[in-house]
Amino acid sequence: METDSWRIQAIRGATTIAENSESAIRDAVDELLEALETRNQLDPANIISATFSATRDIDATFPAAIARTRPSWDSVALLDVQQMHVEGSLPLCIRFLIHAYLPLHTEVYHPYLRGAQTLRPDWCRSALTPVAALD
Repeated sequence: METDSWRIQAIRGATTIAENSESAIRDAVDELLEALETRNQLDPANIISATFSATRDIDATFPAAIARTRPSWDSVALLDVQQMHVEGSLPLCIRFLIHAYLPLHTEVYHPYLRGAQTLRPDWCRSALTPVAALD
């Protein structure tokens, strides 16, 4: 990749789960990362790092462990942290902050799915075009 035509970009995203179970977390993280990759035409080989945060009511598995099982994510630096608790904040929420190389002038899509759409309605486009429609 030519470095003068690429830049490091921060991409944020979030989703929610219905229950604190490994399968619910896996489904939500896979859906979130699929939206990230598809909407941004992002090759995981261009991802530098990903930090996942989870609210304190999520402890059935690590979101980063799920990400690591995805194709080409085994070389991405991954970290899980607990989201700071604020009274009245969105429960059962998983967020990420990803740093990746993207072509210059790329419009970045920040996926906010499920109940997390309320966190950043200004960035939420998931209701406009389903991910499956982009395949």
